[in-house]
Amino acid sequence: MHTFLVVLLVLVCIALIVCVLLQSGKSAGLSGAISGGAEQLFGKQKARGIDLVLHRATVVLSVLFFVLTIALTYFEF
Repeated sequence: MHTFLVVLLVLVCIALIVCVLLQSGKSAGLSGAISGGAEQLFGKQKARGIDLVLHRATVVLSVLFFVLTIALTYFEF
């Protein structure tokens, strides 16, 4: 059981890293914040299309990561 959880945790970690790296940036960094790009941070723009899918996948994978981590510490004995 321990080995299965470790392998599953590694797969979730890799998938979470890929999902985060595939997401587009929300601002242009420091230059965008200085020139007024920070207004997008508080705007009411909603993610659409692939951004929405990646956002939801990131949330699901992060919750799964924490659940697996807690389960792994429980089955460590």
